[in-house]
Amino acid sequence: MGSLVKKRRKRMRKKKHKKMLRRTRYQRKNK
Repeated sequence: MGSLVKKRRKRMRKKKHKKMLRRTRYQRKNK
């Protein structure tokens, strides 16, 4: 159980990071 939770957290972090990068790209285009 514990190992599965850790793996899920790592995947979530990667997805969150991609969303952040996309937001910064949109901000640059708007400027």
